[in-house]
Amino acid sequence: METYELVFEMKLLERRLTLYEEKYGILSEDFYPALMEGRLARYDDYDETRADFSRWKGIHETWLRRKKAYTAQVQQHDLAETLRVQPAY
Repeated sequence: METYELVFEMKLLERRLTLYEEKYGILSEDFYPALMEGRLARYDDYDETRADFSRWKGIHETWLRRKKAYTAQVQQHDLAETLRVQPAY
């Protein structure tokens, strides 16, 4: 996946994450570790919350993978060569 494709996909994922962050009032960076550590287990009894948390977790994990790939690509390539410059004619 090209760098610009990673950026595009990450931004789409961030929009989806924002919906959950606004709904539940916490950022994904705080939600994810709490979920993984079992600190949100009391919400397992609620079908909607359990489904939301499962989707939120998946979206966040995908975002983390894309971020890792993006960081690796940026570190491996000259940033000036990575930029998508579109001349204005």
